[in-house]
Amino acid sequence: MSNGEPWSVRLAPSAVRALDRLPHKVAAAVAEFITVTLPTDPYRMSKPLRHELAGWRVARRGDYRVTLRILDDDHALLIGRVEHRAHIYRPT
Repeated sequence: MSNGEPWSVRLAPSAVRALDRLPHKVAAAVAEFITVTLPTDPYRMSKPLRHELAGWRVARRGDYRVTLRILDDDHALLIGRVEHRAHIYRPT
């Protein structure tokens, strides 16, 4: 499903705000995951969500979760939320 090139990454405003609220070390690790690791193979690095969150996927980085949509036509990832695992599946 990938053509070998890294996917471009787009951050929703909610994801930017969430990264700003994280402790510096955690934010740096999650930002590296989002910009370096995840774009290499997002289908392998994430799993699809179901029910109300159908269409979204989730990727794990330590105790934090990243929700994303894979935009195949644009070869891009839309990062929706970045939250602690205890809070990610709650409605916003």
